[in-house]
Amino acid sequence: MDVLKIFVVEDNELYAKMTNHHLSLNPDNEVEIFRKGKECLDNLYKRPDLIFLDYSLPDLSGIEVLRKIKQTHPEIPVIIVSGQEDVSTAVELLKEGAYDYIVKDENAKERMWKATNNVKENARLRDEIEKLREEVNSKYDFSNIIGNSQAIKKVFTLIEKAAQTNITVSITGETGTGKELVAKAIHYNSKGKSKPMVAVNIAAIPTELLESELFGHEKGAFTGAVNKRIGKFEEAQGGTIFLDEIGEMDILLQAKLLRVLQEKEVTRVGGNNTIKINARVIVATHRNLAEEVKKGNFREDLYYRLLGLPIELPPLRERDNDIMLLAKYFVNEFAKENKLGKIQISSEAQKKIMSYPWPGNVRELRAVMELASVLADDGKIEPENINFNSTDSIGDLLSEEATLRDYTSRIIKHYLDKYNKNVVLVAKKLDVGKSTIYRMIKNKEIEI
Repeated sequence: MDVLKIFVVEDNELYAKMTNHHLSLNPDNEVEIFRKGKECLDNLYKRPDLIFLDYSLPDLSGIEVLRKIKQTHPEIPVIIVSGQEDVSTAVELLKEGAYDYIVKDENAKERMWKATNNVKENARLRDEIEKLREEVNSKYDFSNIIGNSQAIKKVFTLIEKAAQTNITVSITGETGTGKELVAKAIHYNSKGKSKPMVAVNIAAIPTELLESELFGHEKGAFTGAVNKRIGKFEEAQGGTIFLDEIGEMDILLQAKLLRVLQEKEVTRVGGNNTIKINARVIVATHRNLAEEVKKGNFREDLYYRLLGLPIELPPLRERDNDIMLLAKYFVNEFAKENKLGKIQISSEAQKKIMSYPWPGNVRELRAVMELASVLADDGKIEPENINFNSTDSIGDLLSEEATLRDYTSRIIKHYLDKYNKNVVLVAKKLDVGKSTIYRMIKNKEIEI
């Protein structure tokens, strides 16, 4: 983007001139001033790249103008500029689609300047991505799996081989290594990619309900079965069924699964008719199934039936330069989703990231980098923003499993409730930008 076309809708003549002067300091900014909301709406055909919209206008309210812009040009970022800091108003405007909410205080000029740079940078990144999509056709371009280490390239090779046939695939690896991503990569690069991919987490379904979930049931088959229901194998007809955490399946149900795989047919619970099924099977587990067979926890015949093409995912600590590649990817994605602008990772922070063994693998890395992006100041992640574990007295917060983004949201919500939803005070207390809190409220990561 060579020129950024900016509309400033402001009825205060002095403030409008000041804003025009400030934004025009960059020769790449083309600024046009409007005194009324209707004037702005009448000129939308000029396709501005960014609009700074005063909340109080003589003819229309800021929210009225915002709604009309979003109805016809939802892609244009609109930043509300107001003389008052009102949390409820800001939240309402953000929910209506405002890009940001800026208060006319001593920081307004700087935030306007940053906003224009963010819009430019986002446009530049979009252009670069589009060019890369057109120019690059890498054989390692599988879904969202990121990496170029030797360890992950071996996995890419196996994914490519698996995608060429309908062989059963067994994926193993530590928790958080991305087993479901690999299953999706196989499915969406196979001949059956237009058909459904149905994922079932065996560990998340009570044993007594799992048979019905997989194979379906007939009406009246058991108490509560008021209607007929097809199972996951039927849902996956022509596509792929992904059985995650297969090692957690009860050994009695394993016998029924083995029969389904051998006969390629299912019988619904409470039914007599067999239904032919044609679904590719991919299984995953963090357990060593061979050891589970020796312990008597897993049927040997089912083990060999499921083995098919084995793919073992390497832990993150064995993927050398992939660690920083993934860290930067997660930061860029999070910044883009939350409109944080470009965020860099300092060399000291990179050293800290590379020195950690990452027991939670890719899943942990993503959570850590997203929190670091929230905590970063001036668009740069420093070592103090990288938090692997917390031994602080946060009550029982860490006693349950949740992502670091969830923890962040809950901490901010706690402070908002404590300080009567005073965003400015909470931002100072937690050393977090006000815009970050507003965006988390807008994205419903924080309910107030």
